[in-house]
Amino acid sequence: METNLNTKIYNADLYMRLSKEDGDKEESDSITNQKELIFDYLKSRMNIRIHKIRVDDGYSGISFERPAFQQMLEDIKAGKVDCVITKDLSRFGRNHIEVGKYLEKIFPYLGVRFIAINDNYDSAMSDMQTDNIIIPFKNLINDAYCRDISIKIRSNLEIKRKKGDFVGAFAPYGYRKSETDKNRLEIDEEAAETVRRIFKMYLQGSSAYRIAEALNREDALTPMDYKKEQGSAFYTGFKKNLKGKWSHVHVLRILGNPVYMGTLIQGKNTTPNYKVKKKVKKEEDKWCRVENAHEAIIPAADFKNVQKILRMDIRTGTAQDKVYYLSGLVRCGNCGGNMVRKTVPSGHKQFIYYVCGNHKANKEVCSLHSINAKKLEESVLLLLNKQIESVVDMDHILGQIEKIQCQSGELEKKNRQIIKKKEKIQKYSNLRMDLYEDYIDGLITREEYRELKENYGKRIQNAEQGLETLEEGLKLLAAGLGHTWGWLTEFKRLGYLESLSREVIVSLIDRIYVYEKKKRERYPRIEVRFKYAEEFLSLTEDMLLGREGEPEEKKEVGYGENK
Repeated sequence: METNLNTKIYNADLYMRLSKEDGDKEESDSITNQKELIFDYLKSRMNIRIHKIRVDDGYSGISFERPAFQQMLEDIKAGKVDCVITKDLSRFGRNHIEVGKYLEKIFPYLGVRFIAINDNYDSAMSDMQTDNIIIPFKNLINDAYCRDISIKIRSNLEIKRKKGDFVGAFAPYGYRKSETDKNRLEIDEEAAETVRRIFKMYLQGSSAYRIAEALNREDALTPMDYKKEQGSAFYTGFKKNLKGKWSHVHVLRILGNPVYMGTLIQGKNTTPNYKVKKKVKKEEDKWCRVENAHEAIIPAADFKNVQKILRMDIRTGTAQDKVYYLSGLVRCGNCGGNMVRKTVPSGHKQFIYYVCGNHKANKEVCSLHSINAKKLEESVLLLLNKQIESVVDMDHILGQIEKIQCQSGELEKKNRQIIKKKEKIQKYSNLRMDLYEDYIDGLITREEYRELKENYGKRIQNAEQGLETLEEGLKLLAAGLGHTWGWLTEFKRLGYLESLSREVIVSLIDRIYVYEKKKRERYPRIEVRFKYAEEFLSLTEDMLLGREGEPEEKKEVGYGENK
């Protein structure tokens, strides 16, 4: 047997693999060391000639869809190679089913000699009875190792996601990875300016198509081209042109991405297991969402306003660069349907009205009623200014309240209460920890142990809830009431409005209802429902009462009406 092996000349491929995914990063497993070990093995085996050296650097052993391996397989099928040499079975592969298939079926069928040096395996000299037990067992161990590494990597990534660490390959457009911490995002000012402009244009009424056209006219780089210019090894199979063009899809993706208000959403996709690489989308409630994970490019209020507009059914005419001020906000007060903007020509003039869309589609659903667009906009402007004036007055009053609270020692009082609450939590925690020793020592029964443990648990929970409330109250006092409620700032920053703008409308107004004009009414009644109506009403009640509880009569301040 040995004589025949020495006389036959083998054309061998030396196969080496190193994975970046399954933890094979030790120096002993480097490509250089694998190569040196195989060369040293071949010094005393003159009948084995090297055909080619095959290297798959950075490929997992689970899948056999590796470029160098597949090239080697093609040469084997072509009859150019009849021997494969590798450092050990784990370098050949870690999928025990696939490795077994090659060793027991494919290679024997193709007449290929397989040698795994460190495992002392040579198919031409093997002891079939021993190998049938040892080799499958080694393959199973290699497979289990890969499975264990996969579980650890998944677990580690999940921990990082929950901490707010960014684990993606490329930072989102507008951000870059921090030089000191690759898992932290920091603003890339050059791209961030484009992001801010996209949001601003959209809030001002420009459509996604118009925004894309404007960016293309200015020759702005698309997110993909920008990444390439910055040196990222970014590639997509869909890229064909030398330079990409902005499209409405690019714009909409940016407008809908919460990353720009500092919220990091990761873990949307997964794989069924470590052997199957096909991506599967997770259910939304299983996504990992962390707010304030990094510095925001867009204020949260602006981002939420944009999401509201995106959900509306808004269209711009072909001749229009922007949507109308009130598009998507005007509803019929009688049936709740959308009011449609309609132009009615009369002689050399044109009159613009909002009419009930449901009546237009089905006359039985709602009655025919309309309102002049100009009159509606004038009424909305009037009510907006009234609401802004009320909020500014309230902000001034709150500022005075804040000074009084600070002067009367509210901050010290809150801090003392917080300290006492923390001491109480620590006390109950210690008592609960001592219970088990009392149970072991026989001082209390099993039933008493369970009852007391549950009792202390509830006390700790109640104390923690109270602590949370106190700490929140302390934040309000320390930061200043006028600065804590963002919605107050949203109204206050505008001041008196000379005219309407799309940005102001979507920032402050939730809905506008137009009711059918009744007899003796000169104009239809409109109702403007402002954002933050509940917060405004709550503050007003607290200020009027000076105490907790429901007022005897509520004053309607959450919306405005005009007849």
